[in-house]
Amino acid sequence: MLIHQASEETGLTKKAIEYYTQQGLVSPSVQDNGYRDYTEKEMEQLRKIYVLRKLDVSTEEIRAILADASGAALRAVSIRKELAHRRDAAKKAILETLRRGTSYEAVRESLRALDQSKTITEKLLEAFPGSYGRFVCLHFARFLNEPVQTGEQQAAFEEVRSFLDHVPPFALSPELEAYLEEGTAWIGAEQAAELLERTKCSMENPDAFLADNRAFLKWYLAYQQSDAYRESPACKLTAALREFQRSSGYNTVFIPAMRRLSGSYAAYYRQMEAANEKLLAQYPALREEGEPERPEELVES
Repeated sequence: MLIHQASEETGLTKKAIEYYTQQGLVSPSVQDNGYRDYTEKEMEQLRKIYVLRKLDVSTEEIRAILADASGAALRAVSIRKELAHRRDAAKKAILETLRRGTSYEAVRESLRALDQSKTITEKLLEAFPGSYGRFVCLHFARFLNEPVQTGEQQAAFEEVRSFLDHVPPFALSPELEAYLEEGTAWIGAEQAAELLERTKCSMENPDAFLADNRAFLKWYLAYQQSDAYRESPACKLTAALREFQRSSGYNTVFIPAMRRLSGSYAAYYRQMEAANEKLLAQYPALREEGEPERPEELVES
């Protein structure tokens, strides 16, 4: 159909359609008389653009979403929107404290923490495109709400940034990529926060966690010894993640730097070490599989 028909059908103005055409988001054919002909394929793209623009998604983000059949780009945009929403909520809370009489100087630390969180969290998401990037961002975002105040923290931040800039790509087979995407597609910022909260509770009271999950842990240990597990995508993915963490410097460079950068992550890590020791003490068969180099590999399995 012609542009005026496309405008009526999609709700976009003709000027908007011309703009998105110039930007290459749609590529209508050109008739002999010079008019552009928008096929059903272009119409479907324009309908998607209409919805995404209503949701304040930028043109470049729309470009990435339309070019990505896996849905990863859309999920990344959703996570960024959620993180931005949380920052806006934090700013609103700071404005409320000002309204109640808190001095401007008193809220400066909160603002510095907010700015630092935005910078590091967004760099994590941008530095690791793909599935592993989503995991890293969601996993560490809640520990990056602290301002960089000391020289040691600044040096740690530079080390984290350098690692993210130079880390080798995390490559998976198409089978494992599909398995990971399917298994994490439901995880947004809110769901990730819930998962981390459950992990936090299990670490704060590891004895209760082990008692409550004794039957499952016994089943899991037995399952790990089976051929079915060794041939499963879960086993292969775990092995790939561990190999990447060991070979890339994730365990020896990134994690130590994160502990120096974030006091809250350092405390979280110490809790994991204690919970890990209790777990290994009660279930030494886990150690026989090759003791992990960092406690997350057991506590969060």
